[in-house]
Amino acid sequence: MTNEYTPRRSVLYMPSSNARALEKAKTLPVDALILDLEDAVGPDDKPAAREAACAAVTSGEYGERELTIRINGIGTQWHDEDLAAAAKAGPAGIVVPKVGTADEVRQLVAAIKQAGAPEHTRLWAMVETPQAIFNAREIAAASDRLAVLVMGTNDLVKELQAAHVPGRTPLITSLSWALLAAREAGVAILDGVYNDVKDAEGFAAECRQGREMGFDGKTLIHPGQVEVCNETYAPSEKDVEEARGILQAWEAGAGTGVVTYNGKMIENLHVDIARRVLATHEAIISRTA
Repeated sequence: MTNEYTPRRSVLYMPSSNARALEKAKTLPVDALILDLEDAVGPDDKPAAREAACAAVTSGEYGERELTIRINGIGTQWHDEDLAAAAKAGPAGIVVPKVGTADEVRQLVAAIKQAGAPEHTRLWAMVETPQAIFNAREIAAASDRLAVLVMGTNDLVKELQAAHVPGRTPLITSLSWALLAAREAGVAILDGVYNDVKDAEGFAAECRQGREMGFDGKTLIHPGQVEVCNETYAPSEKDVEEARGILQAWEAGAGTGVVTYNGKMIENLHVDIARRVLATHEAIISRTA
């Protein structure tokens, strides 16, 4: 597990059966793409979509964007071929839906390795069932090759027999539990999608909620959601200025016993937070430069 920061503020699902969408993705300011072989692709289109996703990964035409492939789930008729093809293509991540147990994580990691995936190809596990929520702690810690937990909030709402409502009260327990598991294990975690692409205000509010809870970023279903998501999940100018001020005050006051900044006492935890803010800021600047 690693705490090294990789920008994943905006992670956009793109149907790999749609050539125009794949081409457009080359110009979008997203941090990462999930080239989808699952929900967004009909059964008859899956073989061609698989080929297109792998071609995109190996094309070298997507710049600094982190490329992943979402394969079909364990037990489906397409899973084995999807996994083998994705592993050969060598994306940054292979996204697997409905991962429910630590044993499944280990099974997937073994299969990825056996298929000859390069070392940089990591597992992204989707958490989208009650079973996965109860097992989130074990899932997150099951393998060093697991890099990201991805919340599948639409499926969670369905499985819980809940409702999509502003504020997501029915999902707060599940989101929080998965977040705790990710942080304990030192893996990244992405919030789920927002379905109403025309509701800009609601989307912005849900981005803020996810950021305030502690998520690293959000999965998206429309290019129009990218800009707001990037802005929300990046440290603001005020955040960066304050972080620099805290570190300067800490260094200047070393050995004095008590350090303050803008009238507030500074402790080690504030220094750690400030360093994380600056590391995040610098990684984003480096990615977008």
